[in-house]
Amino acid sequence: MQGYYLIGGLFALLSSLVSKRLKKKFDKYSHLELRNGLSGIEIAQKMLRDHDIHDVRVVSVEGVLTDHYNPRNKTVNLSRAVHQGRNAAAAAVSAHEVGHAIQHARAYRWLTMRSRLVPMVNISSKFSQWVIMGGFALMASNQMGEMVLLGGIVLFGIGTLFSLVTLPVEYDASNRALVWMKEEHIVTEEEYSGAKDALKCAARTYLVAALGSLATLGYYIMKFMQARNRRQQQY
Repeated sequence: MQGYYLIGGLFALLSSLVSKRLKKKFDKYSHLELRNGLSGIEIAQKMLRDHDIHDVRVVSVEGVLTDHYNPRNKTVNLSRAVHQGRNAAAAAVSAHEVGHAIQHARAYRWLTMRSRLVPMVNISSKFSQWVIMGGFALMASNQMGEMVLLGGIVLFGIGTLFSLVTLPVEYDASNRALVWMKEEHIVTEEEYSGAKDALKCAARTYLVAALGSLATLGYYIMKFMQARNRRQQQY
């Protein structure tokens, strides 16, 4: 299992580094005040109106970088700093979350696919690791372990697929936000550059997560093939 711990440790380190960099970027651009003086909630509400979306509420939530769009109750949830903030970071985050609301309203295919995967991911995330560990343990003593391990890999693969599908969803939401802010002259050139930089950094968190999940899935498949080949050579 050394390979598993190596992969896990490497991507945990990368994830930590990217998260720290994201917090620094957010702090940096939180000090870049918008010339138009608009707050995060005002930007979100204007972007919704400009896209003829009138059934989505913008609400404030606790925490830092806890911003998200909830398709079940159609709410754009903004952390307090973003909700009330009048800076480039708040503009970027609020517009990005509205980008998800626009995806929902326009039935963006990648968002639809991700939403359909959610119930399966909720199950696979709870059981995949346990099934995989059980499969490895059983393969040492009987052939049933091979099927158990394969089942665990399939469960883990659902989570990996979810991570990969999340990438176009997040990148598209950022693109929608940036295009709208530029076309509607919401930000100056300097503010736009800051917003773009912050969103690019945020996207890397999803990229690292997807690559880490994909690398771990590849490791499990490799170990499964090796174990099966050893068993076949014994007969």
